[in-house]
Amino acid sequence: MILRYSIKTAFRGLTTHKSRSALTILGIVIGVAAIILVVSLGEGAQNLILGQIQGLGSKTIAVIPGREPTGPSDAAQIFSDSLKEKDLVALKKKENVPTLKNIMPVVFGGESASYQGETYRLTLFGGTDLMAEIFNLYPSEGIFISDDDIKGLASVVVIGSKVKDELFGSSPALGEKIKIKDKSLRVIGVLPKKGQSSFFNFDEMAIVPYTTMQKYILGINYFHRFIVESENEDLISRTVDDVNQTLRESHDITDPSKDDFFVQTQEDLVKSLGTITTALTLFLAAVAAISLIVGGIGIMNIMLVSVTERTREIGLRKALGATNRDVLTQFLLEAVMLTATGGIMGIALGTTFSFLISLILSKTLAMLWTFTFPVGASIVGILVSGTIGIIFGLYPARKASQKSPMEALRYE
Repeated sequence: MILRYSIKTAFRGLTTHKSRSALTILGIVIGVAAIILVVSLGEGAQNLILGQIQGLGSKTIAVIPGREPTGPSDAAQIFSDSLKEKDLVALKKKENVPTLKNIMPVVFGGESASYQGETYRLTLFGGTDLMAEIFNLYPSEGIFISDDDIKGLASVVVIGSKVKDELFGSSPALGEKIKIKDKSLRVIGVLPKKGQSSFFNFDEMAIVPYTTMQKYILGINYFHRFIVESENEDLISRTVDDVNQTLRESHDITDPSKDDFFVQTQEDLVKSLGTITTALTLFLAAVAAISLIVGGIGIMNIMLVSVTERTREIGLRKALGATNRDVLTQFLLEAVMLTATGGIMGIALGTTFSFLISLILSKTLAMLWTFTFPVGASIVGILVSGTIGIIFGLYPARKASQKSPMEALRYE
């Protein structure tokens, strides 16, 4: 029996029971579709995050208080108060960090803002006028906070477009005062609609001078971040070294392993997040792959039923000259055809769902989410589904090939 005849016979065997064949491959379809969906969305999320980080500019580094987290036990480090005003003064000195172009202290927190009975929960950001340049935050109405506002602890605020809509509706907001933690802040600027950018949704944010935020709203004397801009990309490494050295001297630290701060460059952040998102995607894909095993077991069960039902057919073929190998090949081909078809349908289904989800995220949430077709995962999906067909189809095919022609013909 030549291979072409075996394929033709196997195909006829599957199409004879179309409904059963369709239900048999359902597990494979769901398993492959889930893997394609997870990998595609994982790559989309990774591209979104990395794109936003890189959008901050490769010259920017962040100085973060506390020891660099290496595990869950270091989670408390995010509440460290090790960055103080004296550190800011030290870093601003040209002789300490000659390659530093700009530095911006940052404090932030979640607060509720109210205006004439309307209340809205927002993210409050305390910074400097440098924020406008770094995040491209130029108000569509009014002005941004200035250096004089920083020095004078001015009670002013720049609000995002959604904050304006929630508190003021269609009424003008400029010149009005909103209350945050019993502190009245005069609205001096309204940002245009920007959506999600660089981890922040500026539409839902309000920005005040960091000095005002520290003294009147948070009641703290430390910073949550320093955002440092190097003169150019080639000087990033030198800038990091100088920042580390300056802060160690400021904190009287002689052993670098005892640093109570850490510096994170864009490259570090990209690598870290790339590793995290890849690991998470692989984990979810592995979980989804379990359904492939379940689907394979289902195929083996159906194939065993099929072998029993077609016992007389097997006996007749063997009586006409078919060898054990011919019968084994035929049933093995049926199993592989089932799983391969399920794999192709799963790729099509997973790709369709991934495309629709990407479209919804980009249109409704204003996210720069791009659809990604996972070529590698698709190839792996086809190969894995075919392999599952061989593995789980081998036992029923072997059982069929070893049937005695005489006993098979007498089977009722």
